[in-house]
Amino acid sequence: MGCWRVPGPVLALLLLLCPPPSPACPAACLCSPGEVDCSERGLREVPWSLSTNTSTLRLGYNFITMLGPRSFPPLPMLRLLSLVHNRLELIHSRALLGLGTLQELDLSHNHLTVLTPETFQPLSSLATLNLGSNRLWELEPGVPGALPQLQALLLQDNPWVCSCSILPLWRWLSHNREKVREKSLLLCRAPEQLNKYPIMAFGDESFRQCQETLLSPEYYVSFFLIGPFSFIASIFFCTFLGSLVVFYHSLRRESHCWRRPRICRVH
Repeated sequence: MGCWRVPGPVLALLLLLCPPPSPACPAACLCSPGEVDCSERGLREVPWSLSTNTSTLRLGYNFITMLGPRSFPPLPMLRLLSLVHNRLELIHSRALLGLGTLQELDLSHNHLTVLTPETFQPLSSLATLNLGSNRLWELEPGVPGALPQLQALLLQDNPWVCSCSILPLWRWLSHNREKVREKSLLLCRAPEQLNKYPIMAFGDESFRQCQETLLSPEYYVSFFLIGPFSFIASIFFCTFLGSLVVFYHSLRRESHCWRRPRICRVH
């Protein structure tokens, strides 16, 4: 009994009519071409089975508390990532590796207290960063400074402490006013006398005392270099001075013995 063969043109037509299966969608999520919506799914970590074609990933309203090293699979086409309304307390410095095409990142309404510039360095294309409604009381200016394409930064509703420690951030904000969104909501929480005072309303004179008391890094380097040498020099000086005193008393004793030899023999 001979084998029935499908002609080449017919096989090609069948392949066109039956496209290959779409990449797997995480069980707890809803997927459409280019978009994965995992909002309100009770997730405690980022799902790993994501298509490399994903351009929008929504992980809002879950229970994610931290992003560890390489929390995301390679997503070379990801443009938007939303982690709004989670319980994020910590983002590892290598958590966002592989997201170099990301343009918008929403981390608002979380529990973040500390962020480092290293965390955001992989995001060379990021244009919008939302850090609103967290627990940030200060922010290193190196964080927005690590984002060369940044156009919009949202920092509202954080418990900012308006002391000398906020001076570097205030300088960055003052030189990048066009990038700061919701300026009127960027308010001090402490000290009490400045509660709800707009940070952008400060002027140079507000930080005059800080500028007079804060030392530049060059001063600290000088102190670290000069300090040990000064300590060693003081030891040598004291030793030398002590030797002089001992030598002086020895000379006086010999001179005394030379003048009164009998007394010296008794001793």
